[in-house]
Amino acid sequence: MKPSDAPTQDDELPSAIRSLVRMVKLGYAAEPKLISATFAMMMFTALPDALVALWLKLLASGIDDKRKTLVMTAAIGLAVSATASWWLKVVFERLTRKFKDRVSVALESHVATLQASVATIEHHERPDYLDRLAMLRDQVFALDHLYDSLFSTLGWIVRLIIVILLLASVHPALILLAVVAIPTVMASSKRPEVERQVQESVAVHDRQAKHLFQLATTAPAGKEVRVAQIGPQLIVDRRAAWEQWYAPMAKARWTSAWVNAVAWAFFGAAYVGAIVFVASGLKEPAGSVLLVVAAGGRLSAYVGAAVGELGFLRSFWLDAGRKLCWLEDYAARLASHGDLAVPPVLRDGIEFNNVSFSYPGTSRLVLEDVSLHLPAGTVIAIVGENGSGKTTLVKLLAQMYAPTSGTITVDGNDLAHFAHSEWRNELAGAFQDFFRFEFHAITSVGLGDLAHLDDRVAVEGAIARAGADDVVARLDDGIDTQLGASWEGGAELSHGQWQKLALARGFMRADPLVLVLDEPTSALDAETEHGLFERYASAARNGAANNGRITILVSHRFSTVRMADLIVVLDGACIAEVGSHEELMANHGPYSELYTIQAEGYR
Repeated sequence: MKPSDAPTQDDELPSAIRSLVRMVKLGYAAEPKLISATFAMMMFTALPDALVALWLKLLASGIDDKRKTLVMTAAIGLAVSATASWWLKVVFERLTRKFKDRVSVALESHVATLQASVATIEHHERPDYLDRLAMLRDQVFALDHLYDSLFSTLGWIVRLIIVILLLASVHPALILLAVVAIPTVMASSKRPEVERQVQESVAVHDRQAKHLFQLATTAPAGKEVRVAQIGPQLIVDRRAAWEQWYAPMAKARWTSAWVNAVAWAFFGAAYVGAIVFVASGLKEPAGSVLLVVAAGGRLSAYVGAAVGELGFLRSFWLDAGRKLCWLEDYAARLASHGDLAVPPVLRDGIEFNNVSFSYPGTSRLVLEDVSLHLPAGTVIAIVGENGSGKTTLVKLLAQMYAPTSGTITVDGNDLAHFAHSEWRNELAGAFQDFFRFEFHAITSVGLGDLAHLDDRVAVEGAIARAGADDVVARLDDGIDTQLGASWEGGAELSHGQWQKLALARGFMRADPLVLVLDEPTSALDAETEHGLFERYASAARNGAANNGRITILVSHRFSTVRMADLIVVLDGACIAEVGSHEELMANHGPYSELYTIQAEGYR
């Protein structure tokens, strides 16, 4: 099944059962002893309560027949059942709480690991995948309740079986009470499926409402929200998005509630009829009548509880549990098991062979029939206007996506045959859309190379290469300073300072085969960027002598990349020109024109 495919009605139940089996296996793998003990305790808890109707029958029969031994036995049975029910319930609750606390950590870690282990970033950028993952993130904190619900459902089923057997001992026809309960089971179990389908259809509005709420209440957008005075509009838009989500959900809930009410009314009428049937029609002794009243009442309670748990459980079968299984399948399908080793040294370089690419779910080509040779040991500059495909080309090179058509080869070997993890071990770089890791500065930078995470010498060297010494010098405790004003004693940095630390993180790997700098200095002025790029180019040429390193500089500022050995000009998803600065200026093509325009802007 493709990750984006929704299961049909025909395969929905098998899919749900497979999801449930996987969840049970996952829980058992995380806490085998606790899950076994919790299940056993739930089964024991079911017995005392279900036998109350039997003790009541024996008590009434003993009183009628004036049999003291039977009365005493029934009284002791009632007392033991009541005591055992209380004791088992207390023990079960403590045991369940411990199990849920432990398994919830395992489940949350499992979901986080799955999302982080997916080799590509398609699931972070496709709207349909984002909707699905947003729902899973909201529900993962309640996934541990699935086991509680499953065990409870089985416990209620055991109670139902005992009660039905007790009713049948009075008259076989009373088994029909269980049959009459089937519509309540069907109505209640169908309810989560209906609501889930509606919820998925309007998930985008729920995600939009939460996004607007974050914009109105969190710091990153705070300044613009206040200067533009768009706070009231955000509130109005958030309410509108919420209404678009809530209205269909409310309608589905009301409809299913009415269906459930009718089904339960039908069962209630049958229960009353059963009591009348036993009390007047069969002329049974008082003990049998009391058994039917007690067992029938418990049957109603057990059916209601079982239906409620089954509905909750089914909602997980069809919702969070199955989404988790989808994520597992998706991660497994995209797992990288390369059959070629990454070369330790680049000799020829990297070749793009008629590469075209469109983002999944779209038809517009972002790159079209790109053929390009990046020689080993060179500094390559990629320039072009916004939307020309610069960052997309870098994403393909980093195996964040696979080309829609064409191939990328490294020293003649298809990049697709390298394991993602092994290839990325040979990559380093910094990006315009960097992330602010609010850790201590040494950790925030050291994350660029986990092998040297706490290596102060390596971190300080990377900071120096990135020209971020001035940032660290302003920190109270140097590289030991906590970053981020939201933490106690944390330092708040400007956007440009954060970007310099991101640059340092990109320089942590000392000898990568490919160094990518994707507009890493966009927050800096052109003169500073130019000076930094000159240093990058000089350092890159010195390092390239050892392993044939290719350094890729991505920028929309033409004046800062003239020091590159080769300049690639992208325009409208295609390559417009390729050559050195001198060659492109002599061609009087797009590069020459744009370079001249930008140069005049700085005079």
